[in-house]
Amino acid sequence: MEPRASASTVNVSANRLKFLIGGLLIVAAVIYLIVTSTQASAQYFMTVAELHEKGSQVLGRDLRVSGAVIGDTIQYDPQTLTLRFTVAHVPGSNREIEAQGGLAAVLHAAVTDPSRPRLEIVYHGVKPDLLRHEAQAIVTGKLGEDGVFYAEELLLKCPTKYEEALPEQSEG
Repeated sequence: MEPRASASTVNVSANRLKFLIGGLLIVAAVIYLIVTSTQASAQYFMTVAELHEKGSQVLGRDLRVSGAVIGDTIQYDPQTLTLRFTVAHVPGSNREIEAQGGLAAVLHAAVTDPSRPRLEIVYHGVKPDLLRHEAQAIVTGKLGEDGVFYAEELLLKCPTKYEEALPEQSEG
């Protein structure tokens, strides 16, 4: 009878080992899926100046970039729903924006300073009503090898919300 008892003990130990290995494989698979999905959906928030500095290092990566819209660069083709415009560098830090007099002042300074880094944006979709001179554009997409930023998402902050801070900029 002793050999049977030891064979039974060996079977129980082997089953426990199988369950332990199976459980560890499942946990490892879940961790792997979480890590890879987080990396795939990660977006890097950058300013126009940072994007110029990084250049080819960020090609093909999902990025989010913010800049001040230069009004006379806005071109829209309603047939192809292709929107092109250029943004100028604005600081990425709220503390820096406040130190420079607030968002309206920063947007105005960005579009009037020709030495600021600039970035051409191409977006396919309906032209937003809020797209105008000195609006803050926040675009999500990828930098192309041609140096153009191809936006998949376009968010705008309307400058009229900030005109009270600089009344002389009001257009009417």
